Amino acid sequence: MKKRKAKQGEKIYLIKATLTDWYGHVERMPYRILAIPEGFTLYNLAEAIVDSFDFYFDHAFGFYNNIKRWRESTEGYELFADMGEKSKFKGVKRTKINKVFDKIKKKMLFLFDYGDEWHFIVELKGIESPKENAKYPLVVESVRKSPPQYGEMDEEDES
Repeated sequence: MKKRKAKQGEKIYLIKATLTDWYGHVERMPYRILAIPEGFTLYNLAEAIVDSFDFYFDHAFGFYNNIKRWRESTEGYELFADMGEKSKFKGVKRTKINKVFDKIKKKMLFLFDYGDEWHFIVELKGIESPKENAKYPLVVESVRKSPPQYGEMDEEDES
């Protein structure tokens, strides 16, 4: 993932990404707090989240305002829209973080991999000035170990 310094006047968004189960439970779940320039896109945010959990960035994804029932969301952003597929939502590649996370405590579901359905609750926790010489995105806090993205391989699976 490419990192960069903040641009002149650009604010840094502190975004908490918490891995959840399909029902939105977050208790004792791993989370990361990321520092991301406001001018980054949702695509950049998705890549930063996936990278911070040591997953491969190899699946389609979307952001949805209905945390528990993403299919019933009224606000959403999907990679499918950028790929030219039919989608009722806007794409992620040109949508800036500051347009979506427009107020502190706003939450969205980040759904990664529509097959395995990794659910993350993404929340804007704060906005700050950039740190001198820092390159973003930056993991500010990492709590609990990530689960394996793919099931553990057995010796039988390797043959």
